[in-house]
Amino acid sequence: MTSQRTAFKNRVREWSARIGVEVVWLGIRPMRRKWASCSTNGHLNFNDELLSLPPRVQDYVIVHELLHLRVPNHGKLWKSLMRGYLGEWEVVREELDELTALPA
Repeated sequence: MTSQRTAFKNRVREWSARIGVEVVWLGIRPMRRKWASCSTNGHLNFNDELLSLPPRVQDYVIVHELLHLRVPNHGKLWKSLMRGYLGEWEVVREELDELTALPA
């Protein structure tokens, strides 16, 4: 495993501890249409292209997915939790959109 992958996985584990959710399985792989995915049983996959993006963008995707282990949608509670952990997260989401667009 490359040091970049190890560092990213450690970042996910740090955030999961901070948020208080359990990650059962963690993978980094090529993904054509998503930045990440998660299942309700704690399995997370992250797009390997995230490894080349700035840490604040990585954190946005990590926190986004980890919060779905607590809140399954993007409603008011999810948005409130995102703000609590990342502040102005919408700015980082826009940055992610500008940095690279995944194919539709």
